[in-house]
Amino acid sequence: MAKYMEDEYEEERPKKKSASGSSKNGRKPSGGKSSGGKSSNRNSGAKSTNGKGSGKKGSSRKQKARKQRRRIIIFVIEIIILVIAVVVLYSVLTATKGGKMEIEEEDIIINETVKQEQEETMKGYRNIALFGVDSTTGALTKNTRSDSIMIASINQDTGECKLVSVYRDTYLNLSNDSYNKCNAAYAKGGPEMAINMLNMNLDMNITDFVTVGFAGLTDTIDALGGVYIDVDGAEIDHVNSYQYCMAENLKRDYTPVENTGYQLLNGLQATGYCRVRYTAGDDFKRAERQREVLSAVADQAKKASVTKLTDTAQAVFEETYTSLDLSEIVEMLGDISKYYISDTAGFPQESNRATGTIGSKGSCVVPVNLEENVKWLHQFLFDDYDYEPSATVKTCSDQIYSDTNGYLNK
Repeated sequence: MAKYMEDEYEEERPKKKSASGSSKNGRKPSGGKSSGGKSSNRNSGAKSTNGKGSGKKGSSRKQKARKQRRRIIIFVIEIIILVIAVVVLYSVLTATKGGKMEIEEEDIIINETVKQEQEETMKGYRNIALFGVDSTTGALTKNTRSDSIMIASINQDTGECKLVSVYRDTYLNLSNDSYNKCNAAYAKGGPEMAINMLNMNLDMNITDFVTVGFAGLTDTIDALGGVYIDVDGAEIDHVNSYQYCMAENLKRDYTPVENTGYQLLNGLQATGYCRVRYTAGDDFKRAERQREVLSAVADQAKKASVTKLTDTAQAVFEETYTSLDLSEIVEMLGDISKYYISDTAGFPQESNRATGTIGSKGSCVVPVNLEENVKWLHQFLFDDYDYEPSATVKTCSDQIYSDTNGYLNK
């Protein structure tokens, strides 16, 4: 680096001048033969010699000064480059870091009504947000939109688990009174903002999350020996296209799915299946596929030994981003035979949603009546048929109607 900088900043060296008293052809200049002329010529030569010597010393001092100045400039430039490199490296590492994230309790929004429900109909339930991000580079914290948003609601007394996909393009309050597609919350504020978005709009009490990218999901499925999925004719080409692209980015081997039907898929194939959206049903069907794969992963996990599950968790922990401790995850895996997925669904529910282009926000899924959707959600998750949404949900519901009704009725 130093050599490159020295060459780049090298100033043009002064050219040597020919000695006075000599011509281009090397002949002596013509002059008188008198002794006075000769004496004058010698004196002139002596002067010229002294002048030349003085010039060398002056030039030498200037060159030394220039070299010293160049060394200082080069040193400063190298320090600046080093500092920039450290900052960039730190940014990359912190942006892709997996593992544990501490969430401060006071930073999580839980609507006032829900705090009462925690001691009544929601008592005994643990609700966890699951985020799948569109990342092959390992960036899990933020600045990437959540491709998949789910709520896993676990009845800790019975082991029953229900999964709800929140469609990524759903028009909701991002938790800061800005309304947009809900997957923008993760991009803007990471899992904390995404959790607050879910809690504010859906009257949930989520405080924990798990985020996984393509590599983490692929490795988890491979560690469990693959998952069984029924692939149909409309899906197979898309599955192969998606996994081919991921294989290049993740530097993994690519094995195309060659047949339709119920079959064992490896990690890359199953992750490609999760991403398929260009078939009948569009993004609604894709969310269903994601729940299908997660259910298949749970089935495979129940067949594995506690030792294998522990080894799997430890191997892929750094490829996830979560508020849970590794020890807590391992403890839950030890009781995995107790848990079962009883039902899955999508939010907003089919009978109370619409799709349309909402101005600059683009194509969105609109909860036609958010308040009614939240009532349905609490009935589905907690068997609460008399749930009354909070004032916050009612405010959000009114705003969503105001923002979208004009576009939907055009």
